[in-house]
Amino acid sequence: MAIVIFGASPAAPPWSLLYAIGALAALWWAWRALERVWIRPLRLGRALRAQGLGGTAYRFPSGDMKEYVRLAMAARSQSMPLRSHAIAPRAVPFDHSILRQHGQVAVTWLGSEPRVILSDPKLIREILANKHGQFGKQRSTAWIERMLANGLTAHQGKKWVVHRRIINHAFHLEKLEVSSKSATCCIMNFSIRYYPILACFETELIRRWHDSVGAGDVDKIDIWPEFQNLTGDVISRAAFGSSFSEGRRIFQLQSEQAQNAVKMVHLMYIPGHNRRAETVLLRWNGTTAVLLTWTMVVLSMHPEWQDRAREEVLRVFGKSQPDSEGINHLRIVTMVLYEVLRLYPPILLVSRETYQKSELGGVEYPPGVTFTLPIVCIHHDPDVWGEDVDRFRPERFAEGVSKASKDAPAFFPFGWGPKICVGQNFALLEAKIGLAMILQHFLFELSPSYSHAPCAVSTLQPQYGAQIKLKKL
Repeated sequence: MAIVIFGASPAAPPWSLLYAIGALAALWWAWRALERVWIRPLRLGRALRAQGLGGTAYRFPSGDMKEYVRLAMAARSQSMPLRSHAIAPRAVPFDHSILRQHGQVAVTWLGSEPRVILSDPKLIREILANKHGQFGKQRSTAWIERMLANGLTAHQGKKWVVHRRIINHAFHLEKLEVSSKSATCCIMNFSIRYYPILACFETELIRRWHDSVGAGDVDKIDIWPEFQNLTGDVISRAAFGSSFSEGRRIFQLQSEQAQNAVKMVHLMYIPGHNRRAETVLLRWNGTTAVLLTWTMVVLSMHPEWQDRAREEVLRVFGKSQPDSEGINHLRIVTMVLYEVLRLYPPILLVSRETYQKSELGGVEYPPGVTFTLPIVCIHHDPDVWGEDVDRFRPERFAEGVSKASKDAPAFFPFGWGPKICVGQNFALLEAKIGLAMILQHFLFELSPSYSHAPCAVSTLQPQYGAQIKLKKL
């Protein structure tokens, strides 16, 4: 039985013990922070340098982030010469600068996290083709992925296999043969013959351009938003059977969600996370829209190739609708698209993280090291493609992709290995049909208002749009 004596105060709490526990907890958290932002980076840096790797030294606390931002802002502040295709210094200025200074394998720091920039095609193939679990997507980007939809690229292991099988079904060859008609109908008003739902006014690209052109030239049409709308329509109808106009609100919400995520990335700098977060957002816009946009820009710069591609299209199809059988005979068009994908890859870089202690190229890497694979730098490497690497030469693909480069293969516009882009065949098919239809109906050239400024936003996009003058044939 408890006896309460009125007027007596309860026993005083052991404040000294609480203070001691609080002090120990503070010391423990301080040690963890010191270990993460100082001791571990210095230890990792010494271990990698001891194995012969070059690169930058760790700078507390943000690593190379300040230099990364400085180079990016400087690159975006001015446009490129009009007919220049040497886009790497503008699109990925930091990665390009590091590779020029330190060679094909270089260590950099984003915050306290080591990032190895890698441009050796053989090592890149080894990473992307890995099936044993040493290399995977960055786990540190989960916070940004939760803001977006968890798509195929967000999954690993068994979950990825299940989702890959589901997505593969949508892009099966039989589906694509049907969707080749869908892509054609989305460009012309012949859509009613195949799919009544394809008669939406937003899908009639060629008709809309015809109406805009009238009897003469259009001063300018910004083809970038035009192709964004077109490819969104085609993919939603061909793969999922839905209408872009009916689902416009969903697309708008997704776009707003991605934009808000980008804003948060820039507003909330977490050392070592920002660049990787941009990598997660890299696939939000359709690669086909990017490919068609840069193809029209490049063919406007090189009218001789525009004429050759048009002659081939008219020889194969005349003025008839392109079909899946005839598309296979467009050799010059295919070469043009491959060369544009080399010079202007929609996805500028791919990143992987070591999940366990891994050996690559004679160097041992601990878990938690990020590899950045700058596709655009590899596609513009003179040691791989020759001294004419920055020239537009579709004939380099005359014998196929495997013989186009000195190092076969070194062409990674859709990635490589088991996680290569599931929609690559669909994207190329859609691009061939779209380009063929445009060549059938229009001559085109750059508008005087066009400014050549490729930049990395989510994909490789024209910073100031892509203004093109059209003339009906």
